[in-house]
Amino acid sequence: MDEFSLTCFGIGDGTASADRNHSAYLYRLGGTSILIDCGEPISRSFAASGLGYEVIDRICISHLHSDHAGGLFMLLQGFWLEHRRKPLTINLPADGIEPVTKMLHAAYLFPEVLPFPLRFEPLAHGVPLAQDSVRVTPYRTTHLEALRKSFQAKYPGDYSAYCFLVESGKQRIAHSADLGAPEDLEPLLKNPIDLLVCEVAHFAPESLFSYLKGKRIGQIVFMHLSRWNWQRRDEIQKLAAEMLPAVKHLFARDGLSVPL
Repeated sequence: MDEFSLTCFGIGDGTASADRNHSAYLYRLGGTSILIDCGEPISRSFAASGLGYEVIDRICISHLHSDHAGGLFMLLQGFWLEHRRKPLTINLPADGIEPVTKMLHAAYLFPEVLPFPLRFEPLAHGVPLAQDSVRVTPYRTTHLEALRKSFQAKYPGDYSAYCFLVESGKQRIAHSADLGAPEDLEPLLKNPIDLLVCEVAHFAPESLFSYLKGKRIGQIVFMHLSRWNWQRRDEIQKLAAEMLPAVKHLFARDGLSVPL
């Protein structure tokens, strides 16, 4: 596996699927590796990759929907049983830190059991995370805004979800995670981007492709297609070729590795 690469461990949407894993993306940037999201079955996919259990330096969880966070506990159990030693930081929405910690305790993954230091830190809009020579900056999206409006009075919370700008040297990568609208990408695309990894689940593909037209993007990897879009992906690929003829792009499958 290339030391400067993106590996798509899971590109599926929130529906149960026989042919797609859920969201998990490993960015290897020289000596630093960042895992964005932990959809299941990330523990199995990671084991199948042959990578060592010390490889992942930091995990960023964009939001707490199960298709983005449901594999975290098994991944951490795997780190424990495979005797990982290197410290691990997990960044996630602030509201999730306490319940995730309690769930780990309920699963008997106490700090005293784990052979590696584990630390949780909150994501904050526009505040960069530094990992060696890599910088990851989260930007809030409107993905959970409709839920917040409907349920916040009964279920108080921040309802935050994030996209990410990943920078290493002169390389700039935009990772959408889940969006409420294509315009949520605006903070990531203000300056030229080498690679955009973008979902196609929560809005019409036409609106996304129209928004991206003319943006300064070197390459696009489309992922996280809704089940309906996945079933008609040949049609959507043709549409992308028509609407974005000047931009190199591809539609990801599980296990895809993209050199950076």
